[in-house]
Amino acid sequence: MKGSMAADMIPSDVASVDREDVWKRRGILFIVSAPSGAGKTTLCKKLVASIPEIWHSISYTTRKPREGEINGREYYFVGEDTFQELLGSNEFLEHAHVYGNWYGTPRKALMDKLEQGVDVLLEIDVQGALQLKKKFEEAVFIFILPPSLEVLRERLLSRASDSQDVIQRRLQKVKEEMWSFREYSYIVRNDDLEQSLRELQSIFFAEQLRTIRLNMNWFEQNFILDRNPMPLEQNPSTTT
Repeated sequence: MKGSMAADMIPSDVASVDREDVWKRRGILFIVSAPSGAGKTTLCKKLVASIPEIWHSISYTTRKPREGEINGREYYFVGEDTFQELLGSNEFLEHAHVYGNWYGTPRKALMDKLEQGVDVLLEIDVQGALQLKKKFEEAVFIFILPPSLEVLRERLLSRASDSQDVIQRRLQKVKEEMWSFREYSYIVRNDDLEQSLRELQSIFFAEQLRTIRLNMNWFEQNFILDRNPMPLEQNPSTTT
């Protein structure tokens, strides 16, 4: 387990071990999807704030920023011509056309982080997540559910930035996306923000501790290969 929260949970003599050597590995790709209005973005922001070692991948989009959104923080907001140029240059790991706008995950930055052993959090819609599932078998897929469809409808209606037509399309899309829940490793129902955050943190810490993530070379050097074998004691009854 990495991070200060993990270190606080183990004895000091164990914490003194170079844990980077223990868990040195390729980064884990965590993919989080949710219907519009389920609270995915708020949850992911809180998660990244609580686990600084996670790198939050930022996608490109052709949609206009909503109130309070900043270019380079929530998304890279670009025009359609720029998006199509990036797409033509194979700059995206996945891309999708959602609610009349394009979205794409930048390839190079994400792959570089994974190769450096950095865990990556990626927020994308179901369409994009299913594309990546074919490419990243080791990725961890997490689906965020709203408290209910009624609550979701109220949240979408409260968005002054979306037209009634867009809201209706989003609600219809929610029902379609719900059928994809079986494609995800974990389900988190976001009916209480703090509880949902704790559940999301638990998923991240558990995945970091899975046996398949272990640095097998470190394990073998420290626990399998006996570099200082102790001589076997003779049984007194067999000596002459």
